[in-house]
Amino acid sequence: MRVISKRSGVQLLLVTLAISASGSVSAQEQNPSDPSIVVNGVRTAGPEIKGVISARNGDKMKVTSADGTNTIVAINDATRIEGGGGLFGVNRRKLAADSLLNGLPVTIKTIQVGDRQSDDGLVASRISFRNNDLKTAAMIRNGTSQRFEEQAAATESLRGRMGDIDKYNIKSTTNVHFDTGRAELSAQDKAALCTTASTAQATENALMLVVGYTDATGGDDFNQQLSEKRAARVINYLQQACGWKPYRMLTPTGMAKADPLASNDTPEGKAQNRRVAVNILVSKSVDGL
Repeated sequence: MRVISKRSGVQLLLVTLAISASGSVSAQEQNPSDPSIVVNGVRTAGPEIKGVISARNGDKMKVTSADGTNTIVAINDATRIEGGGGLFGVNRRKLAADSLLNGLPVTIKTIQVGDRQSDDGLVASRISFRNNDLKTAAMIRNGTSQRFEEQAAATESLRGRMGDIDKYNIKSTTNVHFDTGRAELSAQDKAALCTTASTAQATENALMLVVGYTDATGGDDFNQQLSEKRAARVINYLQQACGWKPYRMLTPTGMAKADPLASNDTPEGKAQNRRVAVNILVSKSVDGL
């Protein structure tokens, strides 16, 4: 008669449990549903991105942050899209991908898929925004504004054409300045922009026209791109940090080294010319009403 010791039976049970636990852990490690876990070195949690949707193309969108950085993020059927309202962003509701409109400020949680050096390696796991911002983006898309729909000055044709600038009165101009070849805003300039936006909010029917400039340093192509980048940086800050609504913004432009405020023959003059002019305008047809 064979006798199996209790010690041997216990050892066999422990080995079996260890193998089972090891298999369970291995399965968990290979579960790709958790974006914080790396699977074969190609999938992990990505950065959180905050900015404004500046372009859409199929299942990809470009998000522009407050510092002007552009990030390409893909969306898929698993992406959770939420609009929030109320105190502290509660009362969230799940929305479809067609709610992701150009001009909409969003916060995106991402998953890194593939090579971290790839521009196309980020997939959105969750996209959230405020319902009020969605309403504003929808008004931009429709070319109308509830505040200005009764005013001829707020029609898309007037807001979109630089050729109609003579139809506006300039109520004030704020200039912010930049270092040579740079487009970063100083803390002082950021404060000045929000002060300008706050003052303009109190002006009925006010619109903004933002124009970027450079000094005479560098070539024409470089200066054109730099002036446009400076204008874009100011617009992003006005909208994202200062609360200026996008539908109250005329089409921006970059003027490179044209229209200098001072001579480009001196360092002091060049410093004055490296600027973005934020003009507060009111249509002549409604000014004073």
